[in-house]
Order: sequence, then structure tokens, then C-alpha cells
Amino acid sequence: MTINSRNKGKRFELAVAHILNDWGYEARRGQQFSGSPDSPDVVAPDFPWHLECKHVQRLDLYSAFTQALKDCGDKPPAVVHKKNHSEPLITMRLDDLLRHLSDLSS
Repeated sequence: MTINSRNKGKRFELAVAHILNDWGYEARRGQQFSGSPDSPDVVAPDFPWHLECKHVQRLDLYSAFTQALKDCGDKPPAVVHKKNHSEPLITMRLDDLLRHLSDLSS
């Protein structure tokens, strides 16, 4: 990975943290020491998902999701991803989304 792509990833993680803050979730960019629940891309204690952030033109989504799954700890995993000049999207397991929506309606 080149320095420019690392910087692009850092900027995207910061942007995702800002979006979460704008929606009322306290969030900040995580410290990337090693993949684990202790070092997520974005630290957001009250956000219901562990976020793996990827800003790339060609994403191997299943590899990114596998990384999120490995690192997620007790939160369900999700991948926030974006291509250049596109809006961010999120990928998560359907069961996790439905479980969360069910909890909200209870």
C-alpha cells in the first residue's frame, strides 16, 4: 500500500467519524496498531456496529467483511466503503440489521 492510499484511508476513517458525530454518535478515528476490537477504524462506543472502513476503487468486499468479522468483538461487523467521487455505502449481515431493527421496535 502506498503512502497516498494510506492517507486516503485515514481521511476516509476521519470522514466516517465526522458523519457519525453529525448523527449524534460520539466517534473518532481509531488507532491502528493491530486488528482487534481494541483498534477499530472508527471508535464509536454507542454505535451498534463495528466499522471497517475502506476507500478503494476495487474492493474485495468479502475479504473486507472477513476482516471486520475477525476484529468486531461483541459488536456485529459492518464495512463502510467508498469509491472515488461516490457516496459511502455500508455492507452488513442482513440478520444483524433485522435484529437491530427488532430491538428498536421492542
